[in-house]
Amino acid sequence: MTREAAIEAATRYFESGQFADDLGRRVGMPTESADPSSRDLQVAYLEHEIIPQLRRMGCSWRIVDNPVQSWSPFLIAERPEDPDRPTVLVYGHGDVVLGHPELWRSGLEPFRMIIDGDRWYGRGTADNKGQHTINFAALEQVLAVRGRLGFNLKVILDMGEETGSPGLEEICAELADELAADLLIGSDGCRVAAERPTVFLGSRGVMNFSLHLAPYDNGYHSGNWGGLIANPGTRIANAVASLVDGNGVLTVDGLRPSAIPDSVRSALAGVAVDPGDGPAVDPDWGEPGLAPAERLYAWNTLEVLALTAGTPQAPENAIPPSATAHCQLRFVVGTDEDHIEQILRRHLDARGFTDVQLTVGHRVRATRLDPRHPLVDWAAASIEQTTGLPPVRLPNLGGTLPNAAFAHTLGLPTIWVPHSYPACGQHAADEHLLGSLAGQSLQLMTGLFWDLGELQTERSA
Repeated sequence: MTREAAIEAATRYFESGQFADDLGRRVGMPTESADPSSRDLQVAYLEHEIIPQLRRMGCSWRIVDNPVQSWSPFLIAERPEDPDRPTVLVYGHGDVVLGHPELWRSGLEPFRMIIDGDRWYGRGTADNKGQHTINFAALEQVLAVRGRLGFNLKVILDMGEETGSPGLEEICAELADELAADLLIGSDGCRVAAERPTVFLGSRGVMNFSLHLAPYDNGYHSGNWGGLIANPGTRIANAVASLVDGNGVLTVDGLRPSAIPDSVRSALAGVAVDPGDGPAVDPDWGEPGLAPAERLYAWNTLEVLALTAGTPQAPENAIPPSATAHCQLRFVVGTDEDHIEQILRRHLDARGFTDVQLTVGHRVRATRLDPRHPLVDWAAASIEQTTGLPPVRLPNLGGTLPNAAFAHTLGLPTIWVPHSYPACGQHAADEHLLGSLAGQSLQLMTGLFWDLGELQTERSA
């Protein structure tokens, strides 16, 4: 009954092919949460794949209806062991983005896992079925070897994460006592590089907004009206340019974070951004004076997602009747996130863009656990003991996850241990998991959950 024995059991589970079999079945279920007709598949995934595994671990469980998006239920499970031992809440999501089979390369398809060397292709292999399959399997190995976990387990599986986790914050608020814990452990997103174990402690927030101007019912001939009436495309382009300059630098003080804390700067020192198969990092783009890792993980960015005026596919010699810019602000803790809409409106009005309509859409709060938190040291030490590699500690993910439900609504310290890598193709065609990374992740999560069972807290000391 040792840590090494549990990791050896996890290794046998992986090398036997059972992990591949389990993941392959799960990938074969098209749980696309963007499809409102998917509820039966969402429930089937929980009933046929996840609940039997949790039942084997002695968990009680129930499926909870989503109060916001009816076709994306939640699964909540619990295995209490000892009120004097720590309680961990484990999060994952069982839904996937749309498959888009027409975009996958020949010989691949989204809902059939195909192993080609070290790449295991299929929708959800990386995001997120592979990742929660690793975590649940690691819990099983600890329980099988030790006979108990050594801590109290709670689980919440989200079936709507790919549509923004609607209902998650409401469920966490409504069931705050039921979901109360000492720590949230989740796995999503990717490592900084395939060979570097990584922990991140929150995520950047996000707010989508649109700028729209539609002064005319029709287009007007540019030869007859040019110079006489305002061009909506020109107006919207300049409105955007007043927010972010030609090098991607935010020009509105209120949209910038107050500063990079010393603990965050220290955690990011020496962290390299690995673009993988993507484009090379542009050294001249974004906030000057910051290292690439600081630009990605510790600063705010404003991106133009789409910009339209007229008919781009068939331009006419006419001033267009309308123009729209769809934009996105990614922001870190330290941003005045409660007043972003007011900041944008005041800025536009002060620069003469009172006619530009501002519409705010999807928004998620920024979160970040202090990199100096004792639980971060504990998790890093556990991962290093298993892998021989000190993990990269990211104060937060560059992207956005529904961590606010746990960090803010439930008030938990949050530690995320990703099992994918930057070039995994998540949300794109040819999504894949690296088999070698999955095997290592299974070992390190088994070690992490084993060590959690031996963690001394104020209640158990």
